[in-house]
Amino acid sequence: MKKIVVAFVCLVGLNSCFFSSTPDDFEPIASYNPVIMERSEFEQSVQVLPPTAIVNAGKIYIKDGFTFINDVNRGFHVYNYNNPSNPVAVAFIKVPGATDLSIRDNVLYINQAVDLLTLLYDTSANALIIQDRDRDVFPEKKSPNGDMASTSQNQIVVNWTQN
Repeated sequence: MKKIVVAFVCLVGLNSCFFSSTPDDFEPIASYNPVIMERSEFEQSVQVLPPTAIVNAGKIYIKDGFTFINDVNRGFHVYNYNNPSNPVAVAFIKVPGATDLSIRDNVLYINQAVDLLTLLYDTSANALIIQDRDRDVFPEKKSPNGDMASTSQNQIVVNWTQN
């Protein structure tokens, strides 16, 4: 029994020779800066713009021949998808801080950072009508490494950028 215990201890000791950790094995933790908007600017920031290139694609939603592709924390790209082999870019709905969308009866529900927006989107006229804004429904955005920003009462974190 003693021989087995001694052999086990030796194997554990030798194991450290083969699997050593050095500082080079670890990547530094990234740091991030919050992108902050004043509430007044934040609430006026939603608008329909001409189509633009997708920077950071997120969730996709298809409704009645239209595809909505989230550009994480920027807004939604709208495509006419009636011909799937040739989708046509229609517009970009700028919604800073947005990451998700739901549609019911032609009403769009969008999370805009901490708020929930209810919008009527007229695809034929490329027009948006904000029907309602429920403030502070969602928690403040955290950085990718879990940090929280220090903001005042009328400031909203809409994104995080890496240093």
